[in-house]
Amino acid sequence: MSSIHNPHDQSASGRPTPALVLHTTHVAQSSNNSSEVHQQPSSSLVLLLASGASLSVASLYYSQPMLGILATEIGVSDLDIGFVPTLTQLGYALGILLLAPLGDKHDRRNIILIKAGLLVVSLIAAAFAQSLSVLLIASLAIGLTATMAQDIVPAAATLAHESRRGKVVGTVMTGLLMGILLSRVISGFVAEHFGWRTMFVLAAAGVSLIAAAIWRGLPHFVPTTSLSYRALLGSLLGLLRRHGTLRRAALAQGFLAMGFGAFWSTLAVMLHAEPFHMGSAVAGAFGLAGAVGALAAPMAGHLADKHGPGVVTKLGAGLTAVSFAAMNLSPLLSPAAQLWLLGIGTVGFDLGVQTTLIAHQTIVYGIDPGARSRLNAVLFVGMFIGMAAGATLGSALLAQWGWTGVTGLATVTALAALAVRFWKVPADQA
Repeated sequence: MSSIHNPHDQSASGRPTPALVLHTTHVAQSSNNSSEVHQQPSSSLVLLLASGASLSVASLYYSQPMLGILATEIGVSDLDIGFVPTLTQLGYALGILLLAPLGDKHDRRNIILIKAGLLVVSLIAAAFAQSLSVLLIASLAIGLTATMAQDIVPAAATLAHESRRGKVVGTVMTGLLMGILLSRVISGFVAEHFGWRTMFVLAAAGVSLIAAAIWRGLPHFVPTTSLSYRALLGSLLGLLRRHGTLRRAALAQGFLAMGFGAFWSTLAVMLHAEPFHMGSAVAGAFGLAGAVGALAAPMAGHLADKHGPGVVTKLGAGLTAVSFAAMNLSPLLSPAAQLWLLGIGTVGFDLGVQTTLIAHQTIVYGIDPGARSRLNAVLFVGMFIGMAAGATLGSALLAQWGWTGVTGLATVTALAALAVRFWKVPADQA
């Protein structure tokens, strides 16, 4: 392991940024006999990025297993409390759209630290909310500021060499996805034993600690564009128009996210009712099943590097469709058998969704290295708009048609994602 300064890594003032400890993997000779050092971030730095992504994005999902408890304590209907995860996801999509592109214009390290501070404030506000309106405002703010995760992932892609970018991004995404899934396990347990307010306080403490570690361990990043903020946002539409690959990835991942959001935003309410009558801890425990899928993220990145991300997206979307379709058999089974099917299906669709996401990120990050924050923003805006729409539709379908309505929606959206991936396009858009 050696300490290497990249001569291009310097601030606007011309001063070099702090040294970054990197692995030198190999030296390749170009055709003109110049050498290029292929560099990789150290394992400790990758772990730091994965932890930061995990704790920040987990803030979006703490409320989901607690919705039954929240509805009872605040005194609102199941339909009204469904707006909590909806606003959180919409806030995240809005934050990605308006804030994530700044990573190309400013030092990503500074942006991450500012968002971390604001996220702590938002979580504390949620902890002390006394009404649904205050909780909804806090939920929107949590969504906006939790987008620090979407500054961390492009940072990992920037630090990694192209030949191993899928693996590095996959490792960081493992942390992010584990945060999504295990957040439900933790929040369900904490809410049932110590109260839902305690969960938000603990979340704020966790983000504070990781922010301190990032301040000490993450290097500075050189901006890749000098566009004005208005032009930066305008370029998002230009990127979307210019790259069919990006449009395809955002649409397919958005469809998958719709079913994902519908499932997780209604699971706690469904289990709280007949015939299960289960508490938030049980609902959160299903996150353990989903975590199996998240652990496969590095493998998905490796497969994308080796066999091409297009193949991996088809496999992931297909697995998601099969898993949700199987859940439609629930009405034919006993309550105990329904829970087993629910657990197995959760492993399957989470694995499918996360595998497809890693492959889509590998595709998107390779389009234009100088616009990774903006490309990432477009992908995740599509994803979280789908997730927010799924949360809203899922709550409405659960109230009107029961759990079959939710799983039916998820099956249809997964099949739509698979159709997008099989849609014939020119070779340069594959």
